[in-house]
Amino acid sequence: MSDASLPALIEALRRLPGVGVKSASRMAFHMLQHDREGALLLAQALQQAATRVRHCAQCNTFTEAEICPTCLDPHRDRTKLCVVETPADQAAVERTAAYRGLYFVLMGKLSPLDGIGPKDIGLARLFARAGDGVVQEAILATNFTAEGEATAHVIGEALKQRGLKVTRLARGVPAGSELEYVDLGTIAHALVERREK
Repeated sequence: MSDASLPALIEALRRLPGVGVKSASRMAFHMLQHDREGALLLAQALQQAATRVRHCAQCNTFTEAEICPTCLDPHRDRTKLCVVETPADQAAVERTAAYRGLYFVLMGKLSPLDGIGPKDIGLARLFARAGDGVVQEAILATNFTAEGEATAHVIGEALKQRGLKVTRLARGVPAGSELEYVDLGTIAHALVERREK
């Protein structure tokens, strides 16, 4: 009889982003020692999500239905399409309550060094969605990393050629911050993208 269950659990937990051997071991020992019921609930929830959750046929986010509740919401502004990298980015935009349009979730970003090209992030699906005749503006909300900027550039150029208005999230000094503590790149972008008061 082998004791493979605990090492298998630790190895499975290590697959989570930012979790190393020590953290995975701590989680595994905690659940087995103090919260077996929680461990069973976690296992059940993971099993259920892994088998039921899929991509929305329209926006590509996670959902259990063919089309997600956001895409089905009749109160959404269908002329606006916000392009984000991940469902977590979509959730962040939603939490602001400042945007009432629709989304397209890329599930990644262009990264030639990692072998991730346009087909890997579903750009053909995005272009089909944005070219439906209803969408008038595409809001590029990819991250402000080198890959996110490159992704926004490629998408923006392609959508402009299709006659859509393309905008990009503004970037600059965060509200409530003091300039001396803001990184130089952020200050430089804020200066370049300044507007009249």
